[in-house]
Amino acid sequence: MRTLALVSFVAVTSLFGCPDPKDRPDVACADECKVQLATTCKPHDCERGCAFVLDRLVEHEQATVLDCMKPRQACDDTAWAECAARVGPHVDGGPGVRPASTAQEP
Repeated sequence: MRTLALVSFVAVTSLFGCPDPKDRPDVACADECKVQLATTCKPHDCERGCAFVLDRLVEHEQATVLDCMKPRQACDDTAWAECAARVGPHVDGGPGVRPASTAQEP
């Protein structure tokens, strides 16, 4: 049974091929990060950060996130999260906290 599964997998991948890793948004972001943020971010930081903000990359916000990261002194999760939270439709940081209800229940 395992042999059949392996043969099926090999047949499907040889027919359709595997996607080029450069087509993945996190890989493309990490490659660009390594160029643009080389003074601040290590390659591992770029890979981790781009995977961390994948939802923004899918929304085509790679350039905005990387531009936000440029003036940062750190390339940690907090910096990536702050940049991801303030781009595109999320630029305002999201909804504020609702005020406490003053209505009394009967």
